[in-house]
Amino acid sequence: MKELELKYGCNPNQKPSRIYMEDGSELPIRVLSGKPGYINFLDAFNGWQLVRDLKKATGLPAATSFKHVSPAGASIGLPLTETLAKIYWVDDMDWKNFSPLACAYARARGADRMSSFGDFISLSDVCDKDTAMLIKREVSDGVIAPGYTQEALDILHQKKKGNYNVIQIDPDFVPAPVEHKQVYGVTFEQGRQELAIDDQLISNIVTVNKDLTEEAKRDMKVALIVLKYTQSNSVCYVKDGQAIGVGAGQQSRVHCTRLAGQKADNWFLRQSPKVLNLPFKEGISRAERDNAIDVYIGEEYMDVLADGKWEKTFAQKPVVFTAQEKRAWLDQMTDVTLGSDAFFPFSDNIERAHKSGVKYIAQPGGSVRDADVIATCDSYGMAMAFTGIRLFHH
Repeated sequence: MKELELKYGCNPNQKPSRIYMEDGSELPIRVLSGKPGYINFLDAFNGWQLVRDLKKATGLPAATSFKHVSPAGASIGLPLTETLAKIYWVDDMDWKNFSPLACAYARARGADRMSSFGDFISLSDVCDKDTAMLIKREVSDGVIAPGYTQEALDILHQKKKGNYNVIQIDPDFVPAPVEHKQVYGVTFEQGRQELAIDDQLISNIVTVNKDLTEEAKRDMKVALIVLKYTQSNSVCYVKDGQAIGVGAGQQSRVHCTRLAGQKADNWFLRQSPKVLNLPFKEGISRAERDNAIDVYIGEEYMDVLADGKWEKTFAQKPVVFTAQEKRAWLDQMTDVTLGSDAFFPFSDNIERAHKSGVKYIAQPGGSVRDADVIATCDSYGMAMAFTGIRLFHH
């Protein structure tokens, strides 16, 4: 197949639309079911590169959950804990025996379930039965992987009455070293972003604390790989091999840091006893629970706790999760890693990162205020690596 006609482009009025190989060669993908659209393929190809890089950097299966050409979540295939199984809504499944790939997707999908609703999934390895069972029960647009077991295909073909988008990509495909895109009729050309994210890239530790654990090195690489395929400006918080907060496409870097930090905070707040024990009514869907939790742990909690409103979601009225209680819980979050796709121009980014338990930072460096940023890191005992390389993605 050398080209694939699409229903429309980014919007229904943008026609005609297709994907094709300019050199006349075969496309590196096969559509096994469904009719993927323009944005689906943007998500699929960006997500595939992300999980491919994660697998190469860590040796573990990887998954990502994409929405509008940026990852809502990404993770490598480390085992789940009982608490994570509960907040990711998989505790009713045989989660202790999940395959590493299924663990990776449960983590990628679960980190920011509000943003992952209706995602496009990318998997580094052949999709197996466990992973397909997870995908089947979530609201999702499609999946791309280098292959599928027959069991997995049979399960995925039950989704959306057989119309769920399933794409198989050739894992050996190597794109041309120079890429092109058009904007307003003008063609842009650049070398592909093929930067290797490895230990050498994070070896220049500029803070007093130069102690990087193996876990910290792994999480730095996860953060930088996520940023490599996230719309800039972007900042990523990582904990235990998974992105727990991604701030994408913000004009101000501190706004990126705040947005990603709030998502990381929400991830940790969902693990608190007050949230874990919320008395949901029978029959409330996972998406409805996600929405209710997001409001409950936010500043507008009365939108779900006011009389006449809480009865729609809860069997009994929950107690308010006060700001003091939330801060006390968040103070227990430690050893978080933060990555940034460009330098931090002010130390306010570090101050915000500290509030979300950040101990390790990877960023390019190069700001005229690098000394201030380093001094702020030193005041909190953080370890920061200067990579010397920007990771803008547009």
